[in-house]
Amino acid sequence: MASLALVFLALLLPTISWLWDYIIVPHIWRPYIAAKRLREQGIRGSPYKFLKGCNEDVKKMKDAADDLVLDVHDHNYLPRITNVDGEPFVYWFGAKPRICIFNYGWARQILSSKSGHFLKNDTTPTVLALLGKGLVLVEGIDWERHRRVINPAFTMDKIKMMTKTMVACAQNMVKELEDQASSNKNGETQVELDKQFQELTADIISHTAFGSSYKLGIEAFHAQKELQEIAVKSLLNVQIPGFSYLPTKGNWRKLTLEKKLRGTLMQIIQSRLSSKGSGYGSDLLGLMLEACIATDQGREQHQLSLSIDEIIHECKTFFFAGHETTSLLLTWTVFLLSVYPEWQARLRLEALRECGKENPNGDNLSKLKEARKLMSMVFLETLRLYGPALFLQRKPLTDITVGETKIPKDHAIIIPSAIMHRDKEIWGDDADEFNPLRFQNGVTRAAKVPHALLAFSIGPRSCIGQNFAMLEAKSVMAMILKKFSFTLSPNYVHAPVDLLTLQPKFGLPVVLRLLDA
Repeated sequence: MASLALVFLALLLPTISWLWDYIIVPHIWRPYIAAKRLREQGIRGSPYKFLKGCNEDVKKMKDAADDLVLDVHDHNYLPRITNVDGEPFVYWFGAKPRICIFNYGWARQILSSKSGHFLKNDTTPTVLALLGKGLVLVEGIDWERHRRVINPAFTMDKIKMMTKTMVACAQNMVKELEDQASSNKNGETQVELDKQFQELTADIISHTAFGSSYKLGIEAFHAQKELQEIAVKSLLNVQIPGFSYLPTKGNWRKLTLEKKLRGTLMQIIQSRLSSKGSGYGSDLLGLMLEACIATDQGREQHQLSLSIDEIIHECKTFFFAGHETTSLLLTWTVFLLSVYPEWQARLRLEALRECGKENPNGDNLSKLKEARKLMSMVFLETLRLYGPALFLQRKPLTDITVGETKIPKDHAIIIPSAIMHRDKEIWGDDADEFNPLRFQNGVTRAAKVPHALLAFSIGPRSCIGQNFAMLEAKSVMAMILKKFSFTLSPNYVHAPVDLLTLQPKFGLPVVLRLLDA
């Protein structure tokens, strides 16, 4: 009996220790203390539920709103994706508290900080597999190192040099659409323009940043799209430690897609390595390879070096961000110009005036980029109303005071840009309406605070590729406007949905009509 008792005790003590370390402390004690401290500061929210947090509540809210269809003139899609008000509150992603703020002063303090006190929030393994731990997610000295290597690829001079490639890719798409329309007697064709834009922007980023073929680019695109679908489906699942390592059907599919994506990106990298002449090129991939090979050839690790694994992560980051952001900007811009044909006509006249009958190039696109140009205003207003990212996330490295609120270390802070972009105190009484002229004096004068537009974030971690995205969008839009007029298909259903990025749930079916038909 004594020996049995000893065996039982030997088993019991590690079990108690495991329960304490992995269940009681992280999933009961810490949430209780965190909620108590936030309540003392007046920050309340949905109560924490063991293991689940608020994930089930968010699922139910989204399911209840999923059938809500909006009028095409109604740009307040927030009831479809959230039911929050304008007061700071806390909700729970599993056992992790997330503090949602709506104050622009607080947002600027967090996003503009150069002290390193605020980091990007932790992400799920599936999202990490999709995005890679590239410039968007790395921190500290690693972020500084990556930024120094990558920054030269996104200077305005370099981006202008990419215009010819952007236009050539867009010209192929436009020619196909022209052929489809001209084959019909009325000069019209109906197309799912969101899908066209996705493939086009994947093609453009493949060529401009990685010097890759359409075939490899589309392979990477499809792998990332499927990983994105898996990430959306699993995002609100209860995060059980070790579950991602179990041989489930979903985990096997995710692992297969990760390997496929990595293999495709390695083919792109190996193709560049094998074709080296006097160097690896001055595009994004070339700059990263120069930094990698210099280190491999014997130099000490320095501020301009990347490993092959880091390059693969950066390829994931820029491939996804490089096509997703611009394709959605183009998609929602076409939607808005279809709903407001007077603006479509004004932009067409501007494109014809600045570009003439020739294809866009770096010089005439620079004119369209000027703040007072209508195309710039329309794109900025589209980003305000239908920005791809619905919120920004940060977490403090140490306990810190934001405004008058004490935020404990590692508590995620959510900055809901989609909600803040509709703040009538900041943007005016017409904040829910489409009014590009609010940007006629530039971004910093469009609202009551100069940093009101958060579509590309602000501060040192603002999007490095925003000039690339805007120039690409203007290239494509100018070419479409000069060839077609467009209206929404009768089949279009206005139901914006959060799929990591803001997308039209049922796509964007559009009727294109040749202007000379």
